[in-house]
Amino acid sequence: MTDQEDRIAREREEIVARVASFRATQQKFERDRQEYYDNTLGNAWSGFQRKTA
Repeated sequence: MTDQEDRIAREREEIVARVASFRATQQKFERDRQEYYDNTLGNAWSGFQRKTA
């Protein structure tokens, strides 16, 4: 490989790693939102439904 090809390959690897990191972060945020809903809003809805029944 030439120096330019090697540099391009390293840059592509860095981009792939950054995209993977971004996806992992987004998935963590999604899990955190779901956990928040389950713990907070889910409990609120359960209490609301019990009071009306």
